[in-house]
Amino acid sequence: MADRNILISGASVAGPALAYWLRRYGFNPTIVERAPAPRSGGQAIDVRGTARQVVERMGLMERIREAHTGAQGMYIVDSAGKRLVRMGSDAMNGSGGLIAEIEILRGDLVRLLYEATRDDVEYIFDDSITSIAEDEQGARVTFERSAPRTFDLVIGADGLHSNVRRLAFGDEARLTRNLGCNVAVFGAANDYHLDGWELWHMIPGDRHGPGRSVLLYPVRRNTEARAMFYYPTPSVPLDRHAVAQQKRLVAQAFANDGWELPRLLNAMQTAPEFYSDQVALVQMDRWSRGRVALLGDAAYSPSPMSGMGTSLALVGAYVLAGELATVAPDDYAIAFGRYQEQLVEAVKRAQKFASSAPMSLLPKSRYQMRMIHQVMRLMEHWPFKGLATSGVEKAANAVTLKEYDALQDATSLSRR
Repeated sequence: MADRNILISGASVAGPALAYWLRRYGFNPTIVERAPAPRSGGQAIDVRGTARQVVERMGLMERIREAHTGAQGMYIVDSAGKRLVRMGSDAMNGSGGLIAEIEILRGDLVRLLYEATRDDVEYIFDDSITSIAEDEQGARVTFERSAPRTFDLVIGADGLHSNVRRLAFGDEARLTRNLGCNVAVFGAANDYHLDGWELWHMIPGDRHGPGRSVLLYPVRRNTEARAMFYYPTPSVPLDRHAVAQQKRLVAQAFANDGWELPRLLNAMQTAPEFYSDQVALVQMDRWSRGRVALLGDAAYSPSPMSGMGTSLALVGAYVLAGELATVAPDDYAIAFGRYQEQLVEAVKRAQKFASSAPMSLLPKSRYQMRMIHQVMRLMEHWPFKGLATSGVEKAANAVTLKEYDALQDATSLSRR
């Protein structure tokens, strides 16, 4: 089979997951990552629906369950800390709700995927792609630090602000849609008596603008906490590399709010792991061009509000590797097309769900906030259980996995 040497940009979730399956099928993947090591930190992420089958087939499910954050459900709290609405994970349909049954810190999942691939996959850290030039022989790639090399294919698994997407498809602004919201995440000591429960505090909007939300949740079996702030996108452009500016914008957005906000904002200033960005969708007609294809958030980010980004990345990695392994006659363009065909419906469903999420996280008024409370109360009871999150549940299960090991064996026999 041709197209054996594949460069993957990005060592978060999608990249190492793809490399795992490519090695299993006999390819030679190389991963290049701008960071000097696997990235730690990040928010709690969910493994939903079909993605659970993927990690089962990777032999990682037991270790993922061991690294579960420990969250049992959620309480909505008011400015005095009074718990107004209770929602256990079972009220959310398990896989498809706001609190998934399998929840893990992004950094912990990245570590598990790295450990599963580091002995068989070439990793190039602290480097980045600067150009991709294609010809009949392959894709000639130049790097910031490493010597140029030629690969058969290049896969961009490098997130919302994908460098590979920019090089192959052009300006990011044409391919992304901001949902009018920014998010900030950082770690804190668990001094908030969380005891396995996530707390959601909403601040209603007024005539000056939409509202805001803060989610505070336990991780690593209640030994730590993560704070997640959602607020309207400010008029000042966000510099993704200026952490001090990002923290200042968060502090300004929540400056006059009560509950635990003053304490959390103080903790934010010295938090060793801090992340902030716009909440956006990536919407592209095609996820490939020539010898280049995109995977995960780089191709179809459904935003953090969908709860589906990680699951789609895991499923996408499985499908893309499998299609490359079974394509005939060694035509990567066919494999890229089949990969997109299988994922597109799940992506549409996840992005549709995410597009409606700002109504809950940025409530426009006290009336809208009370309506959200009432909906959440109903979700504890049949026949409303899971109704509000049925969209993400359908997205999580929209892909039926093929048995690529068997398909590859059959393809190999037919070519003898």
